[in-house]
Formats: sequence, structure tokens, C-alpha cells
Amino acid sequence: MVKKEEQEFRGIIRIKGADLKGEKNLFVSLQRIDGVGARLANAICRIAKFKRNRKVGTLTNEEIKKIEEIIDDPIKAGIPRWMVNRKKDPKTGKDTHLSGADVKFTQEQDIKAMIRAKGYRGTRHMYGLPVRGQRTKSSFRGGKTVGYHRKKEAPKKKRKK
Repeated sequence: MVKKEEQEFRGIIRIKGADLKGEKNLFVSLQRIDGVGARLANAICRIAKFKRNRKVGTLTNEEIKKIEEIIDDPIKAGIPRWMVNRKKDPKTGKDTHLSGADVKFTQEQDIKAMIRAKGYRGTRHMYGLPVRGQRTKSSFRGGKTVGYHRKKEAPKKKRKK
């Protein structure tokens, strides 16, 4: 029976575009998926009735599909609405949850829409300045010279003897 368990153990499992190491705990590994944080990973473990410290390599294909279904539609699976990462989507008005590459793509599209609308946040994004009201006197000075720099002297010529 020990040999059978060793054959079922997998070194790497791919869930929602993220490679999860088989020897890591399920709770920690789920957080490596874009769009899944500690709270959602804990909720997934509770709803799917997995132990948090279970090794990822021991998951079967059916259990992996169950995890992916919960991540795709957490509200349908029983996770509360406040836990999703996209509440009241501007286009649809629904609460949805984004994961994998959708998170980065949607964020880029939202920023581009703000820039096109030419509101305050859009212009701040456009110029690469902080958006959330931080002070800019001493922070966010990337690329600018700060302080005094002495001019470099030209190298001295060697004398011939």
C-alpha cells in the first residue's frame, strides 16, 4: 500500500496557471495563485473539506477540478460576497472573482480606462505619479537627480619620458 501512495504523489500541480509544488501545504500553495489570498485559501480548504496542511502532491484530479470550480465562482460555492476581489464590476455590475492572468489584464484595462476618461486618477497614472494622495516632496523621485554632483574631471594625460 505504501508503493501505491508514492505513485499517486505528484511533484508539481498546475492550477489556474500557477505551478504548485507537491511537497508544500495546500493552504500555503493556494496563495501562489494570482487572485487567491490567505482568507480565500482558508475558505477554499473549508468548503472543499481539505485539511490545510495536506500536501498538494496528494490531490487527485477530481479534487483539483473541485478547487478550480470554487476559485472560478466562489459565490456559487458558498463563499461570502465580501471575499471576492471585484465587487460591482463597472461593465456588468455583478460581484465576480478574478484569478490567474485575468487579474493583471483587468487591472491594466481599468487603468487605461481611467487614463482615457482623463480624471484625476487617470492623469496621475499617466504621468507615473502616486494616485492615492501621498506626498511627493521627497518620495517618488525616481529618475531625477537629487542633491549636488561635482563634475567629473577629465583624465590626466600621461607624460612621456
